[in-house]
Formats: sequence, structure tokens, C-alpha cells
Amino acid sequence: MAAEGAGNNVDIVILGGGSGGYAAALRAAELGKSVVLIEKDKVGGTCLHRGCIPTKALLHAGEVADAARESSQFGVNATFDGIDMAGVHKYKDSVISKNWKGLQGLIRSRGITIVEGEGRLTGPKQVTVADQTYTGANVILATGSYSRTLPGLELDGRRVIASEHALGLDHVPTSAIVLGGGVIGVEFASAWKSFGADVTIVEALPHLVPLEDEANSKMLERAFRRRGIGFKLGARFERVEHTDSGVKVHLADGQALEAELLLVAVGRGPTSADLGYEQAGVAMERGFVTVDEYCRTSVEGVYAVGDLIPTLQLAHVGFAEGILVAEHIAGLPVVPIDYAGVPRITYSSPEVASVGLTEAQAVEKFGADQVKTVTYDLSGNGRSAILNTKGAVKLVAEQSDGTVGRVLGVHIVGDRVGELIAEAQLIYNWEALPSEVAQLIHPHPTQSEAIGEAHLLLAGKPLHVHD
Repeated sequence: MAAEGAGNNVDIVILGGGSGGYAAALRAAELGKSVVLIEKDKVGGTCLHRGCIPTKALLHAGEVADAARESSQFGVNATFDGIDMAGVHKYKDSVISKNWKGLQGLIRSRGITIVEGEGRLTGPKQVTVADQTYTGANVILATGSYSRTLPGLELDGRRVIASEHALGLDHVPTSAIVLGGGVIGVEFASAWKSFGADVTIVEALPHLVPLEDEANSKMLERAFRRRGIGFKLGARFERVEHTDSGVKVHLADGQALEAELLLVAVGRGPTSADLGYEQAGVAMERGFVTVDEYCRTSVEGVYAVGDLIPTLQLAHVGFAEGILVAEHIAGLPVVPIDYAGVPRITYSSPEVASVGLTEAQAVEKFGADQVKTVTYDLSGNGRSAILNTKGAVKLVAEQSDGTVGRVLGVHIVGDRVGELIAEAQLIYNWEALPSEVAQLIHPHPTQSEAIGEAHLLLAGKPLHVHD
């Protein structure tokens, strides 16, 4: 590493090379800023190496396994001979490697300096790595998040594991208990079931994916029952003990569950401890760095993005925040992010996708008499019938004196429906009226037609809907 000098004084120093950090670096360099990007592990962060990408690769492998098992339904004579986890990992790692190499090349092409090592904020405008200090006119904190656990529940990486351990398992567990029915827990439960494991989810709240519209949660629960995925709702974890064959999980109501392993999927916490943030005067709350609508911290010239701040812990949110900050530093006019307008997807089988307000949120905000909802069942959609998937599109809209207004939320369940939510994002963010969407022509046969049919229904002129 070069001795400290002019190269250590730049326009922007970014601490953390995950989704938010590298997006900020790329956009800032594009805008002519000199950038130092500090990363202790690999650029791409959790999303690329231990989160979004590898998890979805496992889920796709599970989809292939299910297709092989169910091939006779489609007149195809195929056999399912089991899961080769070494082969699954080879496939998964090849996807990660391709993306990582591409990202490294992209960063180099923009003239960004990458510093490998663990950085610490040692002043309002400086980050120190080992014996080198990097000073920026602006600093962006993007140190991401880690897998949480519960008090007294220790992760051992073998029988009691977090998602990063689950991604490296060299075998399919015969049975698993998943503690937490949010996105991470539901996705691993879905993948493991496709691989042949016996899975039970334990969720303390009344529904799986509890941040989603209740109708979506209930549809996912029905689908999981059909698939044979067990779940216990409103169930509180008490303790876990090791047994000869795995673990025994005790619940607060006296029930006990046994399995080969316990996956702890109770959310992710901000990586902020012992990084010098508070000492530099950065305001924090429950470990999160607090920011304004432009991702500015309480210290002038210091920004924070991604899982480190209390917004949505989604890679695409980190990207957007990183771009927003880079443009704000460059003096461009920027629009604060409407987090309700960010698409959200759970990549289980079936998928759960949403954007905008849930029905409960809309009622709380506008009042029950000012909200109208409709649900279009995918049984009326030809492409969904071809794919043999069940689900629905639910729309939440404003209404006044019986007149339906703008669409406030779109909530979808079904295989592959995550690909539909980009159109729904436009509908919400452009404050579209149902009548405006209803007049658009969707290609046939596609699942996108379900979006159009739902809006026809909301506009009062249903087509493929029974009375």
C-alpha cells in the first residue's frame, strides 16, 4: 500500500463495499469524483457473497428439483435421483464468481481505488485502515449488517446456524427448524423442502412474512401447507438443547420440536459497533445510524446508506441510496426515496411480491371508507395455469364517494410473480388510476395479464372474473 500522501486525500471515502457502498462509488466516479472504497472482505458485500445471489441460486436449484419430481404432470418422463450438494455449490459459486469478477472490472474501469482491510472512522472526515488514514471531503458509511440471534441463543455454525452457515452446508439436512418466518426464514424453508428436508418454521407473530399484506401471508401459508412445510405461528422460542441427533427446541407454550439443525433467521442487525461512529459524533439509535431524507448523518459531510440505516434492508434500496448520496454530494438535484414505493419480493415457492401500502396501512392512513380493494385470482390467468401455480393479485386503492382513485398498493402471490412487480412499481409511483392501467394491453398469454385484469376489475369492467 502506498505511503500516506495526496492519494489518501480524495473527494469521497466510502467505508464498505456492499450494495450501497459500491453503487455510491460507481456513480460518484462517473460524476468525476475521486473515490477510495474500503472493504475488509470482498466487494459486493453480503448480497453478492452471502445473501441475495447465493440464496436465490439455491432456490432455483430447488425449483429444478421440484420440476423433476413433478415432470409426469406435464407428460415428461423424468426421474429425480437426489441432490448433489457439491454440484449445487459449484453452480452457486460460479454465479457468484461471474458477478464478482464483473464488478471488480467495473470498479477498476472507473478509476476507483479499492483498499482491502478493516476501516474505522477516526475523525469526521477520515477513515483509518491499519497504519493508513484516508481523508475525504465527504465520507459515506456503508458497513452493512450481520445475522442477529436472540439473547442466550448462541450460534455454533453446525447445529445452531445462521443464513451464512446454511449457504455452506455440505449436505441436505434431514430435518430443520427455522426460527423466524420473515423473508430469510421462508426462503430457506422453501429451498430445503424442495431439496427433500422436513422443515418447520417457528414465528412469534401471527403470520408468515408478517410485514406483507395479510392476504399475501395467508396465501403463502396455504401454499406451504400444500407443500408439507410445517409452521407454528404466535409461537415464542424459549431455549434450545443439543441432542444426540441434533437439536431440541423448546417453545414458551411447553411444546418441543426436534430436528437435525436450527436455522436462526430473526433478522439482521446493523454492523456499527466499534467502528468509531459515536466517537466521531455520528448520531445513532439501537445500533443504526440515523439519517435525514438525503442519507445525511448528524455530522456534516458524513452520509450513511444500506442496512446500516433504519430504512429497508434490501440490496436494491442500498443501490438507490448510494446513487442518491453520490448525486447529492455532486450537487445534482435529487428526490428523496419513497420507501413505500420500493418493490419487495420473497423468492419462495410460491413467490410473494408487493409494492406500496398494505390494506391495513391504507386504512390506518386514509380511513376504511376511503379504501377499496379487489383480488384477482390467478386461476383466471392462462400462463399461471400453464405453470401450474396458484395465487392472486390484490390491489389497494383510494376511493371517494364511490369513485376509485389512485392505486396505493399491489400485492401478488404465485410462482415467478417477482418479475411482475416492476410494472406494479410504476403504477404506484406514477399514482396511476385503475382506468388508466385497464386500458393498457398486456401480452397474451403472460402472467402480466393478471395485473391488467386486476385493474379492469378495480375499474368496474371485469373480464375473466366470475360474479
